[in-house]
Amino acid sequence: MSNTAKTSLSAVDMKILRELQSDGRLPNIALAERIGLSPSPCSRRVRLLEEEGVIQGYRAVIDRASAGFGLTVFAGVRVARHSKENADAFLETVLAMPEVVACHLVSGDSDFLVEVVVPDVATYEAGVLRKLLAIPTIGDIRTSIAMRTYKTNGTLPIGKV
Repeated sequence: MSNTAKTSLSAVDMKILRELQSDGRLPNIALAERIGLSPSPCSRRVRLLEEEGVIQGYRAVIDRASAGFGLTVFAGVRVARHSKENADAFLETVLAMPEVVACHLVSGDSDFLVEVVVPDVATYEAGVLRKLLAIPTIGDIRTSIAMRTYKTNGTLPIGKV
């Protein structure tokens, strides 16, 4: 996954991305019609966007609470001694945890911001927090619990910036 902006996307590519971001199950024929291309070139462009990693996959958006995952926790983590090895050891453990839905390298008081989704506080404490505290390279963990969520399925502002 790259952190650099991709500037070679055409206006048609942006239309494709906007439509698929809205409905990833949109059939190619309907997508082609919406963006003003014939189905064959539309399919080729989608395939190229997939091959280039611009489109990384297709997923179902699941309501967390309805699926039994009513708690979202944000853990600000500082590594004990800043080194590539310590950061790598932390990331190896955290990225293997299925409860971790996002992990960001951040600036400020924390080195990493980890988003965790679990059924309840007991599950977070008994499973995730204990695993995090067992990582020897962690210097500090600051946990914030989401009280109410207003938006989780944010889409990119394609064509809106």
